[in-house]
Amino acid sequence: MGRVIRAALVQAKWTGDKESMIKAHEEYARSAAEQGAKVMCFQELFYGPYFCQVQDPEYYAYAESVPGPTVERFQALAAELGMVLVLPVYEQEQPGVLYNTAAVLDADGKYLGKYRKTHIPHVKGFWEKFYFRPGNLGYPVFDTAVGRVGVYICYDRHFPEGWRALGLNGAELVFNPSATSRGLSNYLWKLEQPAAAVANEYFIGAINRVGVEDLGDDDFYGTSYFVDPEGKFVDGTGDPNEPELMVRDLDLDLLTEVRNRWAFYRDRRPDQYGDLTAP
Repeated sequence: MGRVIRAALVQAKWTGDKESMIKAHEEYARSAAEQGAKVMCFQELFYGPYFCQVQDPEYYAYAESVPGPTVERFQALAAELGMVLVLPVYEQEQPGVLYNTAAVLDADGKYLGKYRKTHIPHVKGFWEKFYFRPGNLGYPVFDTAVGRVGVYICYDRHFPEGWRALGLNGAELVFNPSATSRGLSNYLWKLEQPAAAVANEYFIGAINRVGVEDLGDDDFYGTSYFVDPEGKFVDGTGDPNEPELMVRDLDLDLLTEVRNRWAFYRDRRPDQYGDLTAP
């Protein structure tokens, strides 16, 4: 093996309150670090329930600034553990201006920046336009202690354009934190991210929460995984029903091998794609 990074995902059940959820994820991070992980991502809106099952302004209270209290708390933990952390949180830019966001922290605790979810669904059980504005920061890729890391959040995964933009921006590992339910999307879960990893020639970490929460009957089916640029799951997928910490070794030298085999980036024809961005 060549340039190998040890990476972690965690799929969790809602504990009932924000503080206990944060503490649970601090323990997950410590456990991952004990196993040698150097980068880790949590699930979408990690410290709360998936409140988009209902439309209630009560849940605006979960939003906070980024950086802000939760991000700063995990900056200290990232520095303590020497681990890159990706934190999907509910962001308030200013009162009434709210985003579904992921903050990226380097292994020394430095705040590197954030990604805001670009594509916002609004269908039964996923009333996200009630809570979030569409992201407006593009598709940043962050230079971290483990390599070049990008983020694409949940519903984003159905849109190939952002996956490609992250690849063009130099991503080696893209995390897709999600809250997605069995009845709606299970048939797509093991299809879309592996296909995106192959098409864009990078690793993807796909995270989903587990269980049924008090706000609705959506059954979040876990089955989190890492997939490599050949479309292969790295040591299997997570449990479909129970919380799980997954730690996997990712051989980044495979990126060079695959890109030399399939020169997708060389053979792109952006001069022919103008119609794709027409309004």
